[in-house]
Amino acid sequence: MTDTHFNHSAAPLRIGRARLRVRDLDAVSAFYQRVIGLIPVSQDGALLTLGTAQSPLLELLADPQAAPRNPRDAGLFHTAFLMPRRVDLAHWLAHVAAEQVRLDGASDHIVSEAIYLSDPEGNGIEVYADRPVAAWRGRDGQIRMATEPLDMPALLDAGQGTWQGFPADGLIGHVHLQIGDLDRADAFYRDILGFDIAARYPGARFFGSGGYHHQLAGNVWNSRNAGPRPPRAAGLERVEIIARDDATRAAILARARAADIAIADAGGTPQLQDPWGTEIELAV
Repeated sequence: MTDTHFNHSAAPLRIGRARLRVRDLDAVSAFYQRVIGLIPVSQDGALLTLGTAQSPLLELLADPQAAPRNPRDAGLFHTAFLMPRRVDLAHWLAHVAAEQVRLDGASDHIVSEAIYLSDPEGNGIEVYADRPVAAWRGRDGQIRMATEPLDMPALLDAGQGTWQGFPADGLIGHVHLQIGDLDRADAFYRDILGFDIAARYPGARFFGSGGYHHQLAGNVWNSRNAGPRPPRAAGLERVEIIARDDATRAAILARARAADIAIADAGGTPQLQDPWGTEIELAV
């Protein structure tokens, strides 16, 4: 990755792992391995972790009795897997075309080129590559985002070579949530966790840290006025947010205490819940 691209490890906050509660572990795991190119990293009972040789990225918690995912509930809109280079995205696009994988859409967002699909249980997925940071900002210094058709033939032409699996230096660039209310999202993700509002869309917020276009987003397009998800519902269970240092995490926890937000202990790592029941694990 060249120095024209965003340095995620330098941001005060970034995404680590995402956890999904799934009804059919074998089918969902096989999909992420075959289609996204993740590899098994570890398994502890019902919890299977997939990722790369460098990083765990996706945890799948097997729960055959989980209630099926309701697409109108708050929860996951998509988990976004970031390709470190545009050529990696081109190789992946050729791979899913050869595998005849059904895609849900493709967009040019100015900040990135993005392709959308869903796993076997309806969990949304984005696979994307960022453009250089200089392309993101207008003359006023604000991040420019849009949703335009993606030039897929041009993207395919950018790739010479074959897909070799999800790149070792790839990561989850952002997680996009379905939420019930934009103001409550601001109060939690901006005021408690400390993200900036990087962009506003009708019905959506994009929350960034360190100048990124967004590590988190939330929209009410399918879930306006939704309350907390039912317990043990299939879908998004947890998002790990990695703070750059202890002081950054301590400041989040102080704000949470001041707002009377409960702080749980997840194996030695503090954990909050957003207003819709998604667990937010605060790692360093």
